[in-house]
Amino acid sequence: MKILFVCLGNICRSPAGENVLNHLLKQTPYQKQSDSITTDSAGTANYHSGGHPDSRMVKTLQSRDIEVTGRARQFTVKDFKDFDLILTMDYSNYEDVISLTSDKKLQAKVKPFASLLTEHDDDFIPDPYTDGQAGFEYVVDLMFDGCTNLLEQIKKS
Repeated sequence: MKILFVCLGNICRSPAGENVLNHLLKQTPYQKQSDSITTDSAGTANYHSGGHPDSRMVKTLQSRDIEVTGRARQFTVKDFKDFDLILTMDYSNYEDVISLTSDKKLQAKVKPFASLLTEHDDDFIPDPYTDGQAGFEYVVDLMFDGCTNLLEQIKKS
């Protein structure tokens, strides 16, 4: 299964999702799934293409012993064909992505990441860019919640 995380600039939320999921795939309960799951992340805007994730997100992830990889890139129509599941971080990202195709089958691949949350009651993943360190910590908490639930769902299928 190929999973793509999508936010606005691809430097905070979506790389957090990608790297948290990759981290979880190295853990004992999910190691068997790691060969069958690949991840990536993208942004709906081209603000930071080629750049590294935000240094504050890198610091937050590394403080939890999560290896951080990836470079920012913009979501493209080709991603609909390349990925099985496209997880968007907020309403705007969702609308921006599905507006790129009228193919209902391709649109069905797009899901709000917040729909995977089980321990939090958020309707979207807030952008921590202007929220200070607490915002980055909270986003990573949300990523662990949703990514753990996603892996449990995949494990059962």
